[in-house]
Amino acid sequence: MRMLLWPSLEIFSRLFPAGMACCTTFSPHKMSSALRFFSFRMGADLKFKVTRQEAVLVAPCLPTPKEHLYLSNIDDQAGLRFHIPVAFFYKHSYLKEDQDPAKIIRKALEKVLVHYYPLAGRLREAASGKLKVECTGEGVLFVEADADVTLAEFGDLHPPFPCWDDLLHDILTPQTLINSPLLLIQVTRLKCKGFIFAIVMNHIIMDGMGLAQFLTALGEIAMGASGMSILPVWKRETLKPRLKPSISLPLYEYEEDEGKIMSVDVDKLSHASYFFGPKEIETLKRRACMKSSTFEALSGFLWRLRTKALNMAVEQEVRFMFPLEIRSTFEPPLPRGYYGNAIVFACAKTTAGMLLNNSLSYAVELIIKAKTVVNNEYICSVIDLMEIKGHSHFTVVGSFMVSDITKIQFRDVDFGWGKAIYGGPTTGGAGVVPGVLTFFIPYRNSNGVEGKLVPICLPSHAMQKFQLELAQAMENEAHPFISSSI
Repeated sequence: MRMLLWPSLEIFSRLFPAGMACCTTFSPHKMSSALRFFSFRMGADLKFKVTRQEAVLVAPCLPTPKEHLYLSNIDDQAGLRFHIPVAFFYKHSYLKEDQDPAKIIRKALEKVLVHYYPLAGRLREAASGKLKVECTGEGVLFVEADADVTLAEFGDLHPPFPCWDDLLHDILTPQTLINSPLLLIQVTRLKCKGFIFAIVMNHIIMDGMGLAQFLTALGEIAMGASGMSILPVWKRETLKPRLKPSISLPLYEYEEDEGKIMSVDVDKLSHASYFFGPKEIETLKRRACMKSSTFEALSGFLWRLRTKALNMAVEQEVRFMFPLEIRSTFEPPLPRGYYGNAIVFACAKTTAGMLLNNSLSYAVELIIKAKTVVNNEYICSVIDLMEIKGHSHFTVVGSFMVSDITKIQFRDVDFGWGKAIYGGPTTGGAGVVPGVLTFFIPYRNSNGVEGKLVPICLPSHAMQKFQLELAQAMENEAHPFISSSI
């Protein structure tokens, strides 16, 4: 499958250099024997049948306003013009023995959309190219399905999931961002009476915190509450540009790439997940030789590892970007219940040679510095940049982005069957340009150890090198990393 993506015909070969024709999947048996690697307890060859009912539109159960709503420049930027899939796996509950999760969630959805009525609308494009929401009340897509598989057969739940195309009837594509449903939900009942709740979100309409707020409300109503604990607030005008837009600070994340279009063969990308427990993280913090957070130490480590795996030229500029949530830091603070995109991207920049020829502490120091420069003026400069230069895409050449969703706690989403066993993104590499973005997902492995799960998406040749470099980097450590791939 090919996707036309931003920004240039040459960028993908520069982003993922050398060996793109290779499409074999890496083998965990190629690693250093000094490091114990274990596959996740999941049958990579697990196959099962999913029977889907026809997708239907679920609309608000009461009349809702018919109006056009403003999207902020942060919502409307090119780098967020994509769909992102998120999955939740739930066990069977004896308290809900005869209750159908699909029917309960669908009924709750009709009620929640009365308050979140913009989600039942459609994106429209203005003459200037800026997007807005038309509140039509048409609804969101909803699919009921049944699978002849048990939750236990999945083993350890982590991306990439087997038969995922059957578990989420994703008919939304990059070409259907506009004039199409903003959400697609599929509830798949399992043979063990557990179920999978999968959702595709149009990122233009909300961020991860906004999605968690919406799903929490959906769960509250599904469990019989008369109302939701947090009422949604639109107010995207709060993030309007200044009367005299200006860019007063360097914004390395929006430095322009050459050209406008590139072609990516997404079928030649490999996917794998890596688990980093407390011992590995403590090792990385120690190696950083400075006071650093888990995010900073792990991010610096992965940034260096990924850069090396991609064989980037020493003079190649490389960037590490990470979204920072601004609900409380923006002046004035955004109102409680705001569910739009409330993020800006912090950016550390250097060259591949400098990154790899220096120690981990060099990368960590760059990341810490990038975080400290994000203040209210920085946020306003980002908003104003979109007004001055158009709805820019962040730089992709040589870039790596990590979104830490630990604080979002998708696992807490409860529809009445208890908290999710797994709740989070279904893949690394989501976004307009596959392979740039990954996530730090809170995760408990089969031994009960809490840590970070990191799904990675790379060309096959780079994935092989990434895993070998990871093994060598940690070969003196007794505690194993865990990986799996397709």
